[in-house]
Amino acid sequence: MSRLAYPASALLGALLAMQLFGLDFIWPRAGLDWRPVGDAAQHAIAQRHFLADAWRWPLLDVGTLQGVNLAFLDGIPALALPLKLVAPLLPEGFHGIGLFYALAWVLQPVAAVFALRGAGVRGLLPGIAVAVMASAMPAFIMRYGHAALCGHFVILVALGLYFRAVSDARWWRVAVPFQALALLIHPYLALMSLALLAAVPLSLALRGQGFVKAGVGVVASAGAMFGTMALLGYFGAAGDGGYGQYALNLLSPLWPFRSATLGWLVAREVDATGHGGWEGYNWLGLGLWAALVSGVLIGRERIAPGLRAHLGLVLALLGLTAIAVSFRVGLGGVVVLDLGPAPGFLEQFRASGRFFWPVGYALMIGAAVLLQQRPVIFAACALVQFVDAAPMRAALSTWAHERTAWSIEADALRPILRDAGQLTLIPSWPCIPPEDAAARILSLEVLLLASETPRPVNTMYAARWRTPPRCTDAETLARPLTPGEVRIGPGLGGSGCVALGGLGVCR
Repeated sequence: MSRLAYPASALLGALLAMQLFGLDFIWPRAGLDWRPVGDAAQHAIAQRHFLADAWRWPLLDVGTLQGVNLAFLDGIPALALPLKLVAPLLPEGFHGIGLFYALAWVLQPVAAVFALRGAGVRGLLPGIAVAVMASAMPAFIMRYGHAALCGHFVILVALGLYFRAVSDARWWRVAVPFQALALLIHPYLALMSLALLAAVPLSLALRGQGFVKAGVGVVASAGAMFGTMALLGYFGAAGDGGYGQYALNLLSPLWPFRSATLGWLVAREVDATGHGGWEGYNWLGLGLWAALVSGVLIGRERIAPGLRAHLGLVLALLGLTAIAVSFRVGLGGVVVLDLGPAPGFLEQFRASGRFFWPVGYALMIGAAVLLQQRPVIFAACALVQFVDAAPMRAALSTWAHERTAWSIEADALRPILRDAGQLTLIPSWPCIPPEDAAARILSLEVLLLASETPRPVNTMYAARWRTPPRCTDAETLARPLTPGEVRIGPGLGGSGCVALGGLGVCR
C-alpha cells in the first residue's frame, strides 16, 4: 500500500492545479481578450520571444529582446528549452508560464513524499499526510505572483537527496545533474538546494564517518551549477542590490497573516524595514505548528539522536536562517540589531527572506519523523494545515482567474504588430522614471501584446543586465523610420502616424 503514496500525491496535486488554474491560464494562445499582469506579464513576454527566436549561443540569449539572457527575465529555462524544441507544434502566442504553475503544484506533494521517504518514514498515511501539508505551506502558495519561485519542489527534492546521500553515495549521480536543473528553474532555489547537499559531508564528518566521497559530490554539484552558469551566460550581470531590505522578520514564522483560523490577530505582514515584509513572509501554518508541538511531546526521545545524526543539516539550516534574517535583524516593527553594511557579494541576495523556505520544509519532515509512530496525529495536523490555508488558495485562484482586459486597442494593434519588421517602443524602459508606475504598466502591456507575434524590440524590463541599457529615446526619435519599423508610444504623431486610443502608432 505504501507504493500508492506517490500516485496519490500526484493526483492530489493535479486536482488542486485543475481547481486553481483555468485551462486558458495553463495553455494560453494569442488573441485572448485578457492579459496577465505584473511579473507574470514579464515572464510570458520572455518565453514567447525565446520560443520564437532562432537558436543562439549562448543558448539562453534572446536576440529579439536585445540579447538579454532568458534567466534574467525569470523565463524558467528548465521548461523553456524543451518547449523550444517543439515550438512549431505549439499554438501561436503560447508560453509555458501557466504550465509551470500547474507542474509546480503537481510536483510539490510528490517531492514531499520523496523527502519523507528519504528520512526513513514510509507508509501510505504518512505519505498522503505530508503531501497534503506540503501543498498547504503558506510560503509556497503565496509565491504565486512569480512562477519560477513556485518551484518549491526543488527544495523538497534536495532534502530527499540529502537523506539518501548521507547513507548511499550512489545518489550523487542524481544530485549532480539535479543541481544544474535547479539552477535552470531559479538561482535562489539552486543555492538553497546546494546548501542542503553541502550538509551531507558535514553531517558525515561530525559523525566521524568518511566524508570524502560526499565532499567530491558537493564539489561536482557546485561544478555542475557554476559550469552551467558559465556555459549559458549567467555571469557578468548585476542587479539592484539592497540586501537586508527584504529580510526575514524574527516573528514571521509565528505571524499568522492570511491564516483561516488566526488571521484576525494581524492585519498585514510583519515588517521592520519599511519594505512591506512580503519577501520575508514565512508563516509556517497552524497545522505545522500543531505537528511540531505534538512531535516534541510524543517523540521527544528522538530529538537529540536525530539532531546529532544530522548536525550538518542543522548547521546548514541555521546558516540559511542567518542569511534570511540579514544584517538588519527585525523583531516585529523594530530593527533590534543593525550590523552595518553587508559584504558586497550578499547584495546579490536582496530578497534574503526566501532563504528560510528550506527551514520550514525541514521542520515539516522533522515533525513527520517525530510522529511516525502516531501517523493519525500527523494526518490530522496536515488536515488542519490544509484548512488553515484556505484563504491563500482562494487568493491564488482569484488571481489565476482574473481576466484583466486590455487597456490598449488590442484588436486594432494586432495586425499592425503582426506585419511589423521591428518594434520601437517610446518611452523605452530606461527612460521611464522608476516612480512612474502607470508608464511602466503601459510599456509592459504593449510588449505583452507584441509578444503574441514576436518581432525585434528596442526595450525590455529585466531584473539583471550584463550591460544596463541607457536612455536613448532622443536619438531614436531624431532618426527617420526604417522600412518595416513600427513606433508606438503616447503622444507620437506626424506623417505616417495614427492615434489608437491613447497611443500614437507610426509606420
